Parts: sequence; structure tokens; C-alpha cells
Amino acid sequence: MEKEMKNYDPYKRTILFFASFINIILMTIIFAYSWYGYYASTMFQITFYRKGHYAMLALYALLMFFFSTMYGGLKIGQLRRIEVMLSQYLSLLFTNAVAYIVICLLAFGIVNPMQLILVMLLEMFVATIWNIIIIHFYNRIFQPWKILLIYGERPAADLVYKVEARRDKYAIYDAINIDEGIDVIAEKMKDFQAVIIGDISAIKRNDILKYCYAHKIRAYVIPKVSDIILMGADRIHVFDTPFLLSKGYTLSFDQRLAKRILDLVIAVPLALLLSPVMLITALAIKLYDKGPVFYKQVRCTKNNREFAIIKFRSMIVNAESDGVAKLASENDSRITPIGKFIRATRIDELPQLINIIRGDMSFVGPRPERPEIIREYCENMPEFSFRTRVKAGLTGFAQVYGKYNTTPYDKLKLDLFYIENYSFWMDLKLILMTVKTILKKDATEGVADGQVTAQKEEQQESVEDIVREIIKK
Repeated sequence: MEKEMKNYDPYKRTILFFASFINIILMTIIFAYSWYGYYASTMFQITFYRKGHYAMLALYALLMFFFSTMYGGLKIGQLRRIEVMLSQYLSLLFTNAVAYIVICLLAFGIVNPMQLILVMLLEMFVATIWNIIIIHFYNRIFQPWKILLIYGERPAADLVYKVEARRDKYAIYDAINIDEGIDVIAEKMKDFQAVIIGDISAIKRNDILKYCYAHKIRAYVIPKVSDIILMGADRIHVFDTPFLLSKGYTLSFDQRLAKRILDLVIAVPLALLLSPVMLITALAIKLYDKGPVFYKQVRCTKNNREFAIIKFRSMIVNAESDGVAKLASENDSRITPIGKFIRATRIDELPQLINIIRGDMSFVGPRPERPEIIREYCENMPEFSFRTRVKAGLTGFAQVYGKYNTTPYDKLKLDLFYIENYSFWMDLKLILMTVKTILKKDATEGVADGQVTAQKEEQQESVEDIVREIIKK
């Protein structure tokens, strides 16, 4: 297996590039049939010649590439098969939506969308067949890496289960504690194709990483908080000495201004557009149990400033009558039938558009936490307060790439990555990616029964035992 991977792995990007290129060409050819056969002839004010047709097809292909890149439709082998397909479908939906708007503008009026809808359905069918073929051959050529997990004091059982969910790409065959020493670990590495270096002390991690680099061993490294801070540092040189400059502040004035403008440009029209949905939701909640429509709760935004977040009530009245703040668990009996639906579809979050317009929140940023939960988290990890260096957000990096029950430590890393790598383009990307997140069931997965916060208790079973159980399966 190892020899085969060494032969094929250098060609992985090239193979995926051509597979993605062919996919986009196939979608463009299908659109071309609709364009030449129907829409081009509806242009009464404009006559299209050869270059005009080519320009329209090129625009369609560029839109397809843009949205496929945005949603991860080209990430075969990196995302799960179902996620790749979902990304492809979303890419086709938005590509054809934009193409329809362009066609209407060129035609100086509304044109019949049915032809484009039929084209999109055909594209989805062809994309499904093509991706099944490509993913099948990809999995045949690129077998999962045989991995050794190196862990330390931090619980690693949860990491094993996460990696196991992608056993088509990664396969942990054994685990070893960093305390065994570099010599024992180096000897153990000889039987593996890659290692995962868990969240261990920086000194010991550096020794392992340097050894892997020296011996050309593939290493997957779990970053520490300090690593993520350095990811956003400026690279400068003072003569022959390289520096990494961490500025200490977050967003500059022009970045904050651009972010505020984006919030208002999106939030105001969206609130007007979705007002019928919000009105229907409010009526359904009121008619169900005659209780209040909205649920207000004290949360923290930038610099730990407290504000009242507004959501549609999804739980029974007085769900926290005992005064204890706790997250929703899986199959939480406090959630009403209407609440289950609006939580699954994220409709319960829509009133936060008011918070965005007021300036309490931004469209993108770390999700606002309760003051008491922040204090509890900060007792174990003081760095958790770093999340409040920017405004809280309706969506964010942790919401797009994590889940509702993502641990506070992992959530902190995701939010810090966003803060340290902020850009106007990243905000746009995360807003568009939120559509995909809504369609993923695991994104709304609650915490385990009995948990008050998202912190998880340490697994009693050893990591080695868990790995052996997985291999037996």
C-alpha cells in the first residue's frame, strides 16, 4: 500500500484538477444546449454572435467554478461523499440563479425560468453520476493513510472518533503517549505512513515535528492557541532576520467600517424579505401555547459588553425556571414541536437581524455566549475571552466548520482563526457557506443529556483501547 501511495500521491492535485475541470465543462455544455436552443433567441434587443455566445458560456463556467470552490464541491477526497454532492447541488442552484438574473437583464424583462430549471435538474443528475465515478476511482487509487496518533495529557478519545468518521481518508491504527519518549515513538513510526500530533506541550511537539520533517514523514498537527495567533501575524524582515508580528489589536478602522456596511446592506433587505416567514413563525408559536413569541437572553459581544439577544422561542415557557443556564441537549424535552422545526431550519435565529441592525452583533463573528458561561470557561482556559475582541455574530467560522456541541476549546480555536485571518472576502464566504450549514443535520446536534455547557467529560476508556475496538470493526 505504501509503495502505491508514494507513486500516486504526487499526482493527486493534477488528477483532481482535471476531474473538476471536466465536471465544470459538462455542466457548461448542458447549459449551452439551453442557451442556444432557447434563451439566446429571446433577446429581442440584442443579437448574439459567436463571441457573445462564448462570453455567456465562459461566464457560466466561471460562476460554476466560483460557487464550487466556495462550497467545496471540488474537494473530492477531502469532504465526505454526501458533502461533496450537497456542495455540487448548491453550486448548481446559485450558478443557475445568477445566470437567470443575467439572462433577464440581457432580455430587458422576465423570461420563462422553466427551461433553466430543467437544465439544472439534468445537471444535478449528470453531476451525481460523474462524482460517483470519480470518488470511486479516487478511493481505489488513494487508500487511507495508516496513521499513528501521538497524544498527551489532553483527552484524545474524541479526536479518535472524529478521525474515524473519515476512515476513507484517515485510518488510526495505533496510539502512543508522548511520555513514552522520542526514541520509542521514532521506532514505532517506522510501521506507519503518517502521524497525528495531538494537543501536546510545545517543546515535545517540536521535537516530534522536526523528526517527522527530517525523515519525510507526513504529520497532521493539532494547532495550539498560540499557533493560530501566529497564523494571522505579518511577515516582516529586519535585514537578515525574519519576524512574525502579532499586532495585538483585531480589526482596523477601515475593516470595521467595511464590516458594518456589509452588515446593514445584507441585514436590512433580508429582514424585509423574510418578514412573512417571521410573521408566520410568530403566529405559530403564539397559537401553540399562548406564550411569548420572542426569547430574550443576556449575551456578551465585543469587549464583554452585555446585550439582550432576540430569538424566536423554541422551548416551553419558563424552560429555565430553576435559574440554571444550560445548553439544549439531544431530544431535549423542553423543546416544543414548533421549536424543533425552527431550530432545525435556523428560523429561530432570524430575529437576531434586529440585533445586527442595532449594532449589537455583526453578521459574521463568534457566537455570543452568556456571561456566566464565559466565566466558567475562562476558569479552565483564560484565552476564551479572546473571542470577545470582535463583535458577536449570527454566523461564524465555528458555526460553519463546527457544530452546536463543539467543545469550547475547539470553538475557541475556530473563532480565533477567523479573528486572526479576517477579510471582507472571508465574511462573504462564511455568509454563503451558512446556507450549506443549515442543510447539515449534525450542525444542530445538541450536547449530551446531563450536560449544562458544551464542555465534555474526559473519557474513562484509554485511547489505545478505543483504537483497538475501531480496528476490530
